[in-house]
Amino acid sequence: MPPGTLGFRASGRIEREDYVDVLVPELHKAIEAGRLRTLYVIEKLEEMEPSALWADAKLGYDLGVTHRSAWERSAIVSDVEWIVRATGMFLWMIPGEARVFPTAELDQAKRWVAGDAT
Repeated sequence: MPPGTLGFRASGRIEREDYVDVLVPELHKAIEAGRLRTLYVIEKLEEMEPSALWADAKLGYDLGVTHRSAWERSAIVSDVEWIVRATGMFLWMIPGEARVFPTAELDQAKRWVAGDAT
């Protein structure tokens, strides 16, 4: 990932611990250090545990609402059709600027998140 950005890759089964132990602490560290520029690569997603959905909702409130001004850019990179459709429908809810990119455009998504491309 380019300097000043965070990147996460998800595939397989997503569990609550993935949020609690990985995603949330890294996002909190980034907020403490400054602004958030994040990239999420979502590959083959087999299952999302119900408690992970709850953790996602809590994260959305905790960081998306209470720290809304910290978010600058978020890129969602995926070829998983339902992820692309769902994200497209809810882009307006993501704080800061947000875009969806196909997996083939991962390098472009990284540059965009870093502010190097329009």
